[in-house]
Amino acid sequence: MSDATATAPYDIRKVLAALPHRYPLLLVDRVESLDVGEKIHAIKAVSFNEQFFQGHFPGRPIMPGVLIIEALAQSAAILAIESLELAGSGKLVYFMSIEEAKFRTPVEPGCLLDLHVSFVQKRARVCKFRGEAMLNGKLACEVNFTAMIADPPAA
Repeated sequence: MSDATATAPYDIRKVLAALPHRYPLLLVDRVESLDVGEKIHAIKAVSFNEQFFQGHFPGRPIMPGVLIIEALAQSAAILAIESLELAGSGKLVYFMSIEEAKFRTPVEPGCLLDLHVSFVQKRARVCKFRGEAMLNGKLACEVNFTAMIADPPAA
């Protein structure tokens, strides 16, 4: 694929084919748009049935910030897989760093979390991203992060 190619939306089957994550740690439900080499807009449907709501927090369920960042990272992984033509290669996208994370609005059950991630820097083995999680157009979380492309660990 060439840069600036837009791909059709991903349903859950295509998300499952792109990512190695599975329930309960799969945090992307669909991809609304993906501009190869540039950016992605994905969705996480936040349900009260999520395991983390049992203890975070009783009486006031809030999605943990680290899981919001993980949802952004999974979105970035799909963007990297498509942009760097890694599908079927067995390569994985690993976190290297998380910087300047800010949480603005609590994410509660029943929300659709809009995940917007764009490349800041793109190289063959290391990529930098900017992510924003939005609730009804309002910023919930913003973060800069770096990931590396690598082979999976030996079994």
